[in-house]
Amino acid sequence: MNRCWTLTNGAAGNDRQARALARAMGLRANPHLVQPGPPWSWLAPHLVQRAPHALNALQKSAFQAPWPALAIGCGRDAALYTRWLKREGHCRAVQILDPRADPHHWDVVVAPEHDRLQGANVITTLGALNPIDDEWLRNGRMDFAAIGELPAPRLTVLLGGPRRGVKMDAAYAERLGQALRARWRADGGSVLLLASRRTPPALFDAVKSHLADIPGLHWRHQDDGANPFAGAMGWAHRLVVTPDSVNMLSEACATGLAVHSLVESELPEKLARFHGRLRERGLLHDIDASTPTQQPALRESVRVAEQVRWRLSIPAPQPPPGSGTKA
Repeated sequence: MNRCWTLTNGAAGNDRQARALARAMGLRANPHLVQPGPPWSWLAPHLVQRAPHALNALQKSAFQAPWPALAIGCGRDAALYTRWLKREGHCRAVQILDPRADPHHWDVVVAPEHDRLQGANVITTLGALNPIDDEWLRNGRMDFAAIGELPAPRLTVLLGGPRRGVKMDAAYAERLGQALRARWRADGGSVLLLASRRTPPALFDAVKSHLADIPGLHWRHQDDGANPFAGAMGWAHRLVVTPDSVNMLSEACATGLAVHSLVESELPEKLARFHGRLRERGLLHDIDASTPTQQPALRESVRVAEQVRWRLSIPAPQPPPGSGTKA
């Protein structure tokens, strides 16, 4: 397969999932940004007719022939364009996350269990797709070797942000900060605190204030230097993740380390189902739970890639010449 496009609206979580699937399939992806204007954005992935005309001039100039052999989209905005590409006969189309339309409009739909989407061409996952595997973690340790010099065990903390149905206010930040400090007193070592794009500055600062005298690092944005996410994951011995993000929880569980969260109130239905399944499988624990540091790694990208290749009759990538073992 010579050409693969990934299509997203630019949201980091969506882009990460689309790229992760392309990577797991052994494909070099050409990323495309698709941000339709209204009314297409309101009704995506419906109102397919003339969908390319809903893009701005720069995005429209990239969204044209030569078309890819495979388009991988993630999110509702992308679903409008993967659907258009399939309908027009330009390429095969794979859509990640529930597109809010009948799955038959795509060749394959990849959706998490908590979406409860069904169809003959639907592949279900427990969590979000991501690129984290042993090689990714090893590269993170190499790229951020200085983190390995911090006292062990290293507790990596991933902060998300409030979303509909998930309150993360000053009271939550206070309780989280206290819980992290208690965890450090019990375990020792260092604490690595990382914000996401959705983390309010006040939340980050409030949690950080509880960790001021604890060895570690605190990263909120580019002003703090290069994003140490890969290094903080690679060098971690245990992780704490706020309960709001399926993507961050999935990434944490992909490391094969114990993952903890602080849940202070009832979660939205879909998110609660996801948390429940992680807990049923022993992959997510209360923030103060005593657990071994190692647990089974949740890595679904390779499994999903194999199923997509099989369903679309795409051959597995061949190793480069000379990479095999000589007799």
